[in-house]
Amino acid sequence: MGNGGNRYYNGPVSDHFDGVRFFNPGGMAPRGFADLLRWQLRGKRVRWPRYYDSPFVEVRPELSVDGDRLRVTMIGHATLLIQVAGLNILTDPVWSHRASPFAFAGPHRHNAPGIHMDDLPPIDVVLVTHNHYDHLDVETLGTLHAEHAPLIATPLGNDTIIRRAIPDAEIAVLDWGERITIDDGVVIHAEPCHHWSARGTRDRRMALWAAFVIETPAGKIYHVGDTGFHGGINYRAARDKHGPFRLANLPFGCYEPRWFMESHHQNPEEAVMGMLACGAGHVAGHHWGTFRLTDEGIEEPLRALEAALDKAGIEPGRFRPLRPGEVFDVPASAE
Repeated sequence: MGNGGNRYYNGPVSDHFDGVRFFNPGGMAPRGFADLLRWQLRGKRVRWPRYYDSPFVEVRPELSVDGDRLRVTMIGHATLLIQVAGLNILTDPVWSHRASPFAFAGPHRHNAPGIHMDDLPPIDVVLVTHNHYDHLDVETLGTLHAEHAPLIATPLGNDTIIRRAIPDAEIAVLDWGERITIDDGVVIHAEPCHHWSARGTRDRRMALWAAFVIETPAGKIYHVGDTGFHGGINYRAARDKHGPFRLANLPFGCYEPRWFMESHHQNPEEAVMGMLACGAGHVAGHHWGTFRLTDEGIEEPLRALEAALDKAGIEPGRFRPLRPGEVFDVPASAE
């Protein structure tokens, strides 16, 4: 048992940890059970098709990408394969059929993973942004560990969850503002985002959530797994600290109803504002079209994103809403 009843983490009080739970400085805590019931009982979810197959066939990635090249391949939801500087990096890997603690219930995939697990190149690093089931899947992490033994980088407390399932995993545990050097010229930084965490009903905010900045010789990458816009505070802070980004991986789905989701899930218009605030040349858009977690229809994020980009005067090709199996070779500049 951790400090003061925290089952995952025992550490000093900070500007985002009160000794038991983590929090968003100047931000909002997640809504409670009464609001959850109010949302669920309203019954206004738009029906999704059972299958929403990607037009892109399962791809077999190159073993390695180096030089000035930067390639991102969508696997599904928030799972991306980033290939840069000779490294293969996976974000929030989920290959399971359900994003749930149960094999028989909970949100299920509406499309297959864009890369078959057996077709992955050697995985060097896995980034786990937080412990919600659509981002931290211990079954997938166990398979990756057995096949690739990657370094897993994750915020405070999540290591406890991972190590219970994979005792000999190599884990780098980071607080906001901390960094780890991976290779010559490659550094991973953990940075704030506005979100929360839980695996059940009694562990809310006991493990930290974070965004990551990947600093490479081919440019900087800003990976955000889940976030509320929070007035753009964290986006501006990331740019002030790291400068503009060649690529930002930004969520733009799972955002309705706004009264319930606004503080922790940004919508497409806010994702575009985030792109501008952090100075991203290009964006790989994720967190849509695979797991139905919220009320909006399966393609509503696409229509809203198109309108937001048009309103902001941004060329649509700079913000790519990726489908499973889709490959994005990121240009070196916004031109």
